[in-house]
Amino acid sequence: EEMEERLSRLPGNAYEFTQPIQMRFNELIAGVRSDVAIKVFGDDLDTMLTTANRIARVVRGVPGATDVKVEQVAGLPTVAVDIRRGDVARYGLDLVDVQEVVRTALGGVPAGDLFEGDRRFPIVVRLPQMAGDGLASLEWLPVPVRGGRHDGGTLREGRAEFVPLNAVARVRLEEGPNQVSRENGKRRVVVQANVRGRDLASFVDESRDRIDASVRLPAGYWLGWGGQFENLVAARNRLLIVVPLALALILTMLVLAFASVKDALVVFSGVPLALTGGVLALLIRGMPMSITAGIGFIALSGVAVLNGVVLLSFVRERLAAGGEVEPALLEACARRLRPILMTALVAALGFVPMALATGTGAEVQRPLATVVIGGILSSTILTLIVLPTLYAVTHRR
Repeated sequence: EEMEERLSRLPGNAYEFTQPIQMRFNELIAGVRSDVAIKVFGDDLDTMLTTANRIARVVRGVPGATDVKVEQVAGLPTVAVDIRRGDVARYGLDLVDVQEVVRTALGGVPAGDLFEGDRRFPIVVRLPQMAGDGLASLEWLPVPVRGGRHDGGTLREGRAEFVPLNAVARVRLEEGPNQVSRENGKRRVVVQANVRGRDLASFVDESRDRIDASVRLPAGYWLGWGGQFENLVAARNRLLIVVPLALALILTMLVLAFASVKDALVVFSGVPLALTGGVLALLIRGMPMSITAGIGFIALSGVAVLNGVVLLSFVRERLAAGGEVEPALLEACARRLRPILMTALVAALGFVPMALATGTGAEVQRPLATVVIGGILSSTILTLIVLPTLYAVTHRR
């Protein structure tokens, strides 16, 4: 914020604030250095730039948007030479004659090589670097005009004459394209933005809604979203596979351990009880649902099931010895209270430093630890109340 306040006094510049490693990863993965990139694809650069500027105005109004800027694709000074075909024909010239003179003056043509010992340097003929009256010098550049006709490459009945370039062409200085970026073979212009003070997913959703309502894209033009948002989408899609798979594996192991689907489902009921505590903990601390929080829910599921296994194993031992359901449940809650609390406290206290972290990597550690601690607390309390109740209902004779 202090850097931004100082730098905002310098006009004509666009600034972006990020971290070195984060910036490099964003650039490697999505080709941009910002959190969010809105890519405008099309054919005409002017149309794409106009559309990108309208999108940037909309994004600046979205809460949390900072460092909004449009990719610099124009503003490069360019010398334009508009050849007048009628004047070229009147002087008996060809377009190639005029173009060759301009190419030689600006780009240069090879005229030989200079040797110094075993080193060789090319000799190029061209005008000196234009400065000040450079355009005027170019306008008065002589274009050779030869009378007569060519016959088999021999000039007959003619002599060399010259006309200034401004007699057959108009020379002007205009702004040309600074760069032409492409992605998948199509031109693009990128609108970049960083996000502060809110989660990335809700920012992108709100930006999309506002852009769809305010910006109408011309025919043949479309938008693409990239930046760190691509990582979020990829990780979320991966979690949609990993989380159900992890829960299915936990349930399978419970069935194998108890040799009973009914008992496995009763113990597995601790998972949703733990998830509610993790969600509540995120709400209390004002944290959004993130990828690291999702990983915390996976770790939490294992710990939540462990409490149920400790309790239900004791109950099954008492039932195997000929005991009744309700007395076995009451005795299990009393006898297994200390092991359950120890299991929960060891796991929860181990995550406390991560939950209170403020240094490097804290933005990754805090959501994970918060989910685990909140879920363990709720799971421990509800396991001693809900799980015995469910077991008593499902095993009532």
